[in-house]
Amino acid sequence: MSTMSAENTAALALGRTFHQALTTGDWAGIRALLHDDATWTLPGDNTISGTAEGADAVVERAKLIASYGLRFELLHLLVSRENLALSLHNTAHREDADLDEHLSTVCRLRDGRIADIETYLSDVPGMNAFFV
Repeated sequence: MSTMSAENTAALALGRTFHQALTTGDWAGIRALLHDDATWTLPGDNTISGTAEGADAVVERAKLIASYGLRFELLHLLVSRENLALSLHNTAHREDADLDEHLSTVCRLRDGRIADIETYLSDVPGMNAFFV
């Protein structure tokens, strides 16, 4: 039986903290997890697509996404040797559109904090239609 390394345990804790802060709107909590030069890249061609550069821009991106009323269901926290991924099922509804997507948010870590985030989506056209 193998035991989890201290780095993996720390990465899992960071992932739980990030998800909790996102679901509760703890923007200062998210900011504390980020390096100043952090980035967040999302696919698609909509209001949340592209790369947010800098920790404050990453927090603003999180606020914008949350402002659409998303439910961020955490399915799994995954760790690699040095990094972290959150497997999520995001859903939201508004009068003219529904969002129902599975995604992986991959966080590259540096010195115990998030340096870069890249999100992979199951339904980019659905994301484009929802985030107008």
